[in-house]
Amino acid sequence: MRESGIPLSVCEVERVRRVEAMDEFKRAIDVAEELPFPRMVLHMGGSREAADPRKRDAAFSTLEHLVLHAKHVGVTLCVENTLSEMGQPGYLRAFVDETRLTGLRFNFDIGHAYLSEEVKEERITRAFEPMCELVASMHLHDNHGEKDEHLPPYDGSIDWKSAIPVLKGATDNNLPIVLELKEKTGADAPAMTEQLAAARAAMDRFEKAWA
Repeated sequence: MRESGIPLSVCEVERVRRVEAMDEFKRAIDVAEELPFPRMVLHMGGSREAADPRKRDAAFSTLEHLVLHAKHVGVTLCVENTLSEMGQPGYLRAFVDETRLTGLRFNFDIGHAYLSEEVKEERITRAFEPMCELVASMHLHDNHGEKDEHLPPYDGSIDWKSAIPVLKGATDNNLPIVLELKEKTGADAPAMTEQLAAARAAMDRFEKAWA
Protein backbone atom coordinates (compact mmCIF):
# COMPACT_ATOMS: atom_id res chain seq x y z
CA MET A 1 0.00 0.00 0.00
CA ARG A 2 0.99 3.62 -0.52
CA GLU A 3 0.67 6.08 2.35
CA SER A 4 -2.66 7.09 0.79
CA GLY A 5 -3.91 3.49 1.11
CA ILE A 6 -3.98 2.92 -2.68
CA PRO A 7 -2.50 -0.52 -3.43
CA LEU A 8 0.78 -0.80 -5.28
CA SER A 9 0.37 -2.65 -8.56
CA VAL A 10 2.67 -4.01 -11.29
CA CYS A 11 -0.17 -3.20 -13.73
CA GLU A 12 -0.25 0.58 -13.29
CA VAL A 13 -1.07 2.10 -16.69
CA GLU A 14 -0.06 5.62 -15.65
CA ARG A 15 3.71 5.81 -15.99
CA VAL A 16 4.37 8.00 -12.91
CA ARG A 17 2.39 5.66 -10.66
CA ARG A 18 3.99 2.61 -12.26
CA VAL A 19 7.51 3.91 -11.61
CA GLU A 20 6.51 4.77 -8.04
CA ALA A 21 5.20 1.24 -7.51
CA MET A 22 8.30 -0.26 -9.13
CA ASP A 23 10.57 1.70 -6.79
CA GLU A 24 8.66 0.41 -3.77
CA PHE A 25 8.96 -3.18 -5.00
CA LYS A 26 12.70 -2.67 -5.56
CA ARG A 27 13.11 -1.42 -1.99
CA ALA A 28 11.35 -4.55 -0.74
CA ILE A 29 13.62 -6.74 -2.88
CA ASP A 30 16.71 -4.93 -1.56
CA VAL A 31 15.88 -6.15 1.95
CA ALA A 32 17.36 -9.47 0.76
CA GLU A 33 20.83 -7.92 0.98
CA GLU A 34 20.49 -7.80 4.79
CA LEU A 35 17.79 -10.42 5.43
CA PRO A 36 18.17 -13.03 2.66
CA PHE A 37 14.98 -14.51 1.20
CA PRO A 38 14.76 -16.67 -1.93
CA ARG A 39 11.32 -15.77 -3.31
CA MET A 40 9.00 -12.78 -3.52
CA VAL A 41 5.33 -13.36 -4.32
CA LEU A 42 3.36 -10.78 -6.31
CA HIS A 43 -0.20 -10.52 -7.62
CA MET A 44 -0.93 -9.47 -11.19
CA GLY A 45 -3.00 -6.45 -10.20
CA GLY A 46 -5.87 -6.25 -7.74
CA SER A 47 -8.49 -8.82 -6.77
CA ARG A 48 -10.92 -7.57 -9.44
CA GLU A 49 -8.42 -6.70 -12.16
CA ALA A 50 -10.02 -7.15 -15.59
CA ALA A 51 -7.83 -8.28 -18.48
CA ASP A 52 -6.69 -5.22 -20.41
CA PRO A 53 -3.92 -4.99 -23.06
CA ARG A 54 -2.68 -1.73 -21.52
CA LYS A 55 -2.37 -3.31 -18.08
CA ARG A 56 -0.67 -6.34 -19.60
CA ASP A 57 1.92 -4.09 -21.27
CA ALA A 58 2.39 -2.22 -18.00
CA ALA A 59 2.92 -5.49 -16.12
CA PHE A 60 5.52 -6.58 -18.68
CA SER A 61 7.39 -3.27 -18.35
CA THR A 62 7.38 -3.52 -14.53
CA LEU A 63 8.23 -7.19 -14.21
CA GLU A 64 10.98 -7.03 -16.83
CA HIS A 65 12.82 -4.56 -14.58
CA LEU A 66 11.96 -6.31 -11.31
CA VAL A 67 13.08 -9.77 -12.47
CA LEU A 68 16.53 -8.40 -13.34
CA HIS A 69 16.72 -6.36 -10.13
CA ALA A 70 15.76 -9.39 -8.03
CA LYS A 71 18.25 -11.66 -9.76
CA HIS A 72 21.17 -9.53 -8.49
CA VAL A 73 20.26 -10.33 -4.86
CA GLY A 74 19.32 -13.97 -5.46
CA VAL A 75 15.54 -13.48 -5.32
CA THR A 76 13.08 -15.22 -7.66
CA LEU A 77 9.85 -13.35 -8.44
CA CYS A 78 6.73 -15.51 -8.34
CA VAL A 79 3.36 -14.31 -9.64
CA GLU A 80 0.43 -15.89 -7.83
CA ASN A 81 -2.83 -17.17 -9.30
CA THR A 82 -5.72 -15.07 -7.99
CA LEU A 83 -9.44 -14.69 -8.65
CA SER A 84 -9.09 -11.79 -11.09
CA GLU A 85 -9.03 -12.18 -14.88
CA MET A 86 -5.34 -11.26 -14.96
CA GLY A 87 -4.61 -13.73 -12.18
CA GLN A 88 -6.10 -16.79 -13.89
CA PRO A 89 -3.56 -19.62 -14.40
CA GLY A 90 -4.04 -19.74 -18.18
CA TYR A 91 -3.62 -15.97 -18.48
CA LEU A 92 -0.46 -16.02 -16.37
CA ARG A 93 1.11 -18.84 -18.37
CA ALA A 94 0.29 -17.13 -21.67
CA PHE A 95 1.77 -13.89 -20.31
CA VAL A 96 5.10 -15.59 -19.49
CA ASP A 97 5.22 -17.47 -22.79
CA GLU A 98 4.41 -14.43 -24.91
CA THR A 99 6.67 -11.96 -23.08
CA ARG A 100 9.50 -14.50 -22.71
CA LEU A 101 10.18 -13.39 -19.15
CA THR A 102 12.20 -16.52 -18.49
CA GLY A 103 13.18 -15.48 -14.97
CA LEU A 104 9.57 -15.17 -13.79
CA ARG A 105 8.02 -18.05 -11.86
CA PHE A 106 4.64 -18.86 -10.28
CA ASN A 107 3.32 -19.23 -6.77
CA PHE A 108 0.45 -21.72 -6.83
CA ASP A 109 -2.30 -20.82 -4.36
CA ILE A 110 -4.48 -23.90 -3.94
CA GLY A 111 -7.23 -22.01 -2.09
CA HIS A 112 -7.61 -19.55 -4.97
CA ALA A 113 -7.56 -22.42 -7.47
CA TYR A 114 -10.45 -24.06 -5.64
CA LEU A 115 -12.58 -20.96 -6.13
CA SER A 116 -12.48 -21.09 -9.92
CA GLU A 117 -15.57 -21.60 -12.11
CA GLU A 118 -14.54 -25.11 -13.14
CA VAL A 119 -16.37 -28.26 -12.03
CA LYS A 120 -15.50 -28.62 -8.33
CA GLU A 121 -13.67 -31.93 -8.73
CA GLU A 122 -11.53 -30.53 -11.55
CA ARG A 123 -10.71 -27.04 -10.24
CA ILE A 124 -7.29 -27.72 -8.76
CA THR A 125 -6.10 -29.96 -11.61
CA ARG A 126 -7.17 -27.49 -14.29
CA ALA A 127 -5.61 -24.54 -12.43
CA PHE A 128 -2.33 -26.32 -11.76
CA GLU A 129 -1.86 -27.72 -15.25
CA PRO A 130 -0.75 -24.53 -17.08
CA MET A 131 1.42 -23.45 -14.15
CA CYS A 132 3.13 -26.69 -13.06
CA GLU A 133 6.34 -26.32 -15.07
CA LEU A 134 7.09 -22.90 -13.59
CA VAL A 135 5.76 -23.26 -10.02
CA ALA A 136 8.47 -22.23 -7.52
CA SER A 137 6.39 -22.06 -4.33
CA MET A 138 2.90 -22.85 -3.01
CA HIS A 139 0.36 -21.32 -0.64
CA LEU A 140 -1.64 -23.86 1.29
CA HIS A 141 -5.10 -23.18 2.75
CA ASP A 142 -8.65 -24.48 2.52
CA ASN A 143 -12.17 -23.16 1.91
CA HIS A 144 -15.67 -24.42 1.09
CA GLY A 145 -15.53 -23.45 -2.58
CA GLU A 146 -17.47 -20.20 -2.19
CA LYS A 147 -15.17 -17.57 -0.62
CA ASP A 148 -11.50 -17.12 0.24
CA GLU A 149 -11.61 -18.29 3.86
CA HIS A 150 -7.94 -19.23 4.38
CA LEU A 151 -8.75 -22.18 6.64
CA PRO A 152 -6.26 -24.85 7.72
CA PRO A 153 -6.14 -27.86 5.38
CA TYR A 154 -9.00 -30.32 6.00
CA ASP A 155 -11.23 -27.62 7.57
CA GLY A 156 -12.88 -26.81 4.21
CA SER A 157 -14.07 -28.98 1.33
CA ILE A 158 -10.88 -29.43 -0.72
CA ASP A 159 -10.29 -33.13 -1.40
CA TRP A 160 -6.70 -33.27 -0.19
CA LYS A 161 -6.33 -36.96 -1.03
CA SER A 162 -6.87 -36.04 -4.70
CA ALA A 163 -5.11 -32.67 -4.53
CA ILE A 164 -1.77 -33.85 -3.14
CA PRO A 165 -0.84 -36.03 -6.16
CA VAL A 166 -1.60 -33.01 -8.39
CA LEU A 167 0.71 -30.77 -6.35
CA LYS A 168 3.44 -33.42 -6.38
CA GLY A 169 3.37 -33.23 -10.18
CA ALA A 170 5.26 -29.92 -10.14
CA THR A 171 8.43 -29.94 -12.22
CA ASP A 172 10.43 -28.68 -9.21
CA ASN A 173 10.16 -31.41 -6.56
CA ASN A 174 11.70 -29.34 -3.77
CA LEU A 175 9.07 -26.61 -3.43
CA PRO A 176 8.60 -24.51 -0.28
CA ILE A 177 5.01 -24.74 0.95
CA VAL A 178 3.63 -21.84 2.99
CA LEU A 179 0.62 -22.33 5.25
CA GLU A 180 -1.38 -19.14 4.58
CA LEU A 181 -4.11 -18.83 7.19
CA LYS A 182 -6.48 -16.11 8.33
CA GLU A 183 -6.59 -15.29 12.03
CA LYS A 184 -9.96 -15.90 13.69
CA THR A 185 -11.09 -12.86 15.65
CA GLY A 186 -14.09 -11.88 17.75
CA ALA A 187 -15.47 -12.77 21.16
CA ASP A 188 -16.03 -16.41 20.25
CA ALA A 189 -12.68 -16.91 18.48
CA PRO A 190 -10.31 -19.53 19.91
CA ALA A 191 -7.17 -18.30 21.66
CA MET A 192 -4.16 -17.83 19.39
CA THR A 193 -2.42 -20.79 21.03
CA GLU A 194 -5.38 -22.98 20.04
CA GLN A 195 -5.38 -21.64 16.48
CA LEU A 196 -1.66 -22.37 16.15
CA ALA A 197 -2.11 -25.86 17.59
CA ALA A 198 -4.90 -26.54 15.06
CA ALA A 199 -2.66 -25.28 12.24
CA ARG A 200 0.17 -27.53 13.42
CA ALA A 201 -2.16 -30.55 13.54
CA ALA A 202 -3.45 -29.80 10.03
CA MET A 203 0.10 -29.48 8.70
CA ASP A 204 1.16 -32.73 10.38
CA ARG A 205 -1.76 -34.47 8.69
CA PHE A 206 -0.86 -32.90 5.35
CA GLU A 207 2.81 -33.88 5.64
CA LYS A 208 1.87 -37.46 6.50
CA ALA A 209 -0.44 -37.64 3.46
CA TRP A 210 2.26 -36.07 1.26
CA ALA A 211 4.81 -38.68 2.37
